[in-house]
Amino acid sequence: MSRFKFHALSLGVMSASLSFSAQAATEVTWWHAMGGQLGEILEGMTEEFNASQDDYRVVPSYRGNYTETMTGAIAAFRAGEQPHILQVFEVGTGTMMNADGAIYPTYQLMEDHGRGFDQSAFLPAVVGYYTDTDGNMLSFPFNSSTPIMYYNKDMFEAAGLDPEQPPTTWQEMEDASLQLMESGAASCGFTTSWPSWVMLENFSAWHDLPLGTQENGFGGIDTEFVFDNEHVARHWDNLKTWQDAGAFQWGGPGSGPDSEPMFYSEDCAIFFGSSASRADVAANAEFDVGFGMQPYYDDIEGAPQNSIIGGATLWTLQGHTDEEYAGVAAFFDYLSQPEVQAEWHQQTGYLPITQAAWDLSEEQGYYAENPGADISLKQMTLNAPTENAKGLRFGNFVQIRDIISEEMEAVMSGDKTGQEAATEAVERGNDLLRDFEAANQ
Repeated sequence: MSRFKFHALSLGVMSASLSFSAQAATEVTWWHAMGGQLGEILEGMTEEFNASQDDYRVVPSYRGNYTETMTGAIAAFRAGEQPHILQVFEVGTGTMMNADGAIYPTYQLMEDHGRGFDQSAFLPAVVGYYTDTDGNMLSFPFNSSTPIMYYNKDMFEAAGLDPEQPPTTWQEMEDASLQLMESGAASCGFTTSWPSWVMLENFSAWHDLPLGTQENGFGGIDTEFVFDNEHVARHWDNLKTWQDAGAFQWGGPGSGPDSEPMFYSEDCAIFFGSSASRADVAANAEFDVGFGMQPYYDDIEGAPQNSIIGGATLWTLQGHTDEEYAGVAAFFDYLSQPEVQAEWHQQTGYLPITQAAWDLSEEQGYYAENPGADISLKQMTLNAPTENAKGLRFGNFVQIRDIISEEMEAVMSGDKTGQEAATEAVERGNDLLRDFEAANQ
């Protein structure tokens, strides 16, 4: 049994022994959005830190999903009741960065409290997403993921495909999907969760295409979307064509709620989802699962480049004492340790945020024992991130993602072409960017 799970299951036994030190310890509150098994692992990780020293006690508190957690924290900040640490999903980065006077940048926090904090130890694709234009880390990377391909090896074999060789290009994806259907091995070739994240945001990064101006928003809030290009339009049209042929199945907007069930029920042979879904896939798939990178169009120069991350980071909020912030810095220092990061990565499927944690996992034989577990890492580190592939930083992007999903769904229903939908998504999205810019002048 792992360290984290042991502590998560042993809180009652530990509570008596910790009660005395807890009374004397400086308390640090942490609002997070992880329920279920992930929440248990998080609780155990926190108790491990609390048991390792007597000066500080981190108290995690589940506050609902990412949107609910962020909304609740904004209300709490206005009331002067904000937590010390707040978990915010990646699309909230632009909003957090521009919350004037609300955040205590991580690099400054660690420096102010004498904690050695070497940003070069973190994976470049992770660091790039959460740094300012001067390269300073603003929030602490915690649970980072990227979309990968999951596929049914049994179906591949039944269709006469090599179960050890997943498609690498979109042409190969089309060919494999049609062969899976025509052979009777599957009723659907592939499906996807989070269509905006997978089929636009990561699609663009993977092909080194810009989503917006100003380095995808990194250079300023006066950014504009520019993803209404021929490549995105072609891809969305192709998804519609493949859907009409039965090779692709739309899993729904937003999180794509129908996509994973279609994979588990063996209707669709291939599923695009978060690398952090690995544990769920292993628990629910009653077949041999393979793992692959996202496909690319081989006629687009620069592809494949690298994928970008999802997940969340930990933001430190203003309004607390120096002693309490020293506790936050100590906790972040603990979370940076290779052993802690490797444990988190191996249990959850999230990326290790440091090179040392990746190396340690390899030394421990984790990747050898779990083939495909390093696909996400290889995909994200395939090349050094470019301006188009280090992430995105747009205000109001939570709402803008909904717009993108709506426009993609209009293509799938036959109401719009890929170009019409991309153009409309850009126009509607730019309206919200201007609203954000006006509110943060």
